[in-house]
Amino acid sequence: MLKQNLQLKLQQKLSPQQIQLMKLLQVSTMDLEQRIKDELQDNPALEEGDEEMERDDQDEMDQDDNIENDNDDIEINLEDYFDEDTPDYKTQVNNQGKDIEERQTPIGQGNSFQDLLYQQLHFLELTEEEMMIADYLIGNLDDDGYLRRDLASIGNDLLFSQNINTEIKQLENALNQIQSLDPPGIGARNLQECLSIQLKRAEKKDEANATARIIVAKYFEEFTKKHFEKIAIRLNQTLDDIKPAIDLILHLNPKPGNAGSDTNKEVPHITPDFLLANDNEELKLSLNGKNAPDLRISPQYKDMLSHYAKVGKKDKTQKEAVQFVKQKIDAAKWFIDAIHQRNQTLLVCMEAIIEHQRAFFLDGDESKLKPMILKDIADRVNMDISTISRMANSKYIQTPFGTYLLKYFFSEGLTTDDGEEASSREIKQILKDAIEQEPKRKPLPDEKLMEILNQKGYNIARRTVAKYREQLGIPVARLRKEL
Repeated sequence: MLKQNLQLKLQQKLSPQQIQLMKLLQVSTMDLEQRIKDELQDNPALEEGDEEMERDDQDEMDQDDNIENDNDDIEINLEDYFDEDTPDYKTQVNNQGKDIEERQTPIGQGNSFQDLLYQQLHFLELTEEEMMIADYLIGNLDDDGYLRRDLASIGNDLLFSQNINTEIKQLENALNQIQSLDPPGIGARNLQECLSIQLKRAEKKDEANATARIIVAKYFEEFTKKHFEKIAIRLNQTLDDIKPAIDLILHLNPKPGNAGSDTNKEVPHITPDFLLANDNEELKLSLNGKNAPDLRISPQYKDMLSHYAKVGKKDKTQKEAVQFVKQKIDAAKWFIDAIHQRNQTLLVCMEAIIEHQRAFFLDGDESKLKPMILKDIADRVNMDISTISRMANSKYIQTPFGTYLLKYFFSEGLTTDDGEEASSREIKQILKDAIEQEPKRKPLPDEKLMEILNQKGYNIARRTVAKYREQLGIPVARLRKEL
């Protein structure tokens, strides 16, 4: 049975301009550069230039109204401006001179470790079939140089893809050949086998090497858990006796693929979004606009719009052309306005962060960082928390003492015994210092670390210490043990 009912809903919808602003607010300086290039290519009414837009020009607004309401006409051939048969590459312009620095992420060129293995493989005395099997095994190695797939599955693949019928023994022989190549440890199926291969191929076969091979072969689980006392007891030795062997194992390479690889990898390159200078205790903030050119409305498009407003009746084709020109100009205006609003919002928010963390920005002392959450800045600038979150996303500030990610300055806080607020970052630094100074043979458990912090006036629980330790990437006491 069909029913009809009337519902009244109150919904908030964002305009296309607001959505565009939010997207621009979130991108970094490097991404903004590409975003502007894309917009310049897509919208012919937008171009580079330092001429300021006359937003309050009432005459221009009147012309827009006349175009929408009048049936004026003009004799102008729009094909002179838009030729659909012209290839895109002929309409693209490089607006940068030869002296302008190219800001691209550098990429290192080199050979992968698989290429190095292929080169070595051809020096071995192998039959054609053995060479094909070894080639296929090398292609199945992961980035760390391990063979994670079982040999039976690889044998099935060889049968179906290359019509090579192999037995497990043949695959194992080919794998042994690969494991004889450099770097040592390549082609291992797990970490234990990788370390064992490296120890067997070590040039120095001394007592430490012999003990290390026994530890890896028989007591690998105890080694991974750093139960060195158990290992010493089972070997009927002291901790000092097995220390050279333990040190030898710890200095082996657990990822031989990376050691023998010169793979193409992007070199990290940070472009700061903000620049901060200290001029006699006066902090001066500016946006890094090196990669963002000034934008303006194309004068040709303005002239076209002006001509259309002055003449008589237009036919359907010309009306569509007028509408097209107006849409492109409007889109260019919206984009320029969004860029201006983005820059203004970034500056306002960053100035609020600097004001909140002024003591830190004056001398770079991390102990002077105050607790700060997104809501603190949102309240200062009277904006929504989501706006602050977008603003801080993937943004960097260059200071006289280093370049920092904006999220670095946001941290939780707690109250000390003296009633002062302390940043969680300050507590993490104290925790890190305490762990660095602990005895290596007997690392401090979380309970002891909690006592140290409590003695310094930071009343936090053991589980909070564990949370901060994990955030710092520091393992538990047992796994920090050294001989």
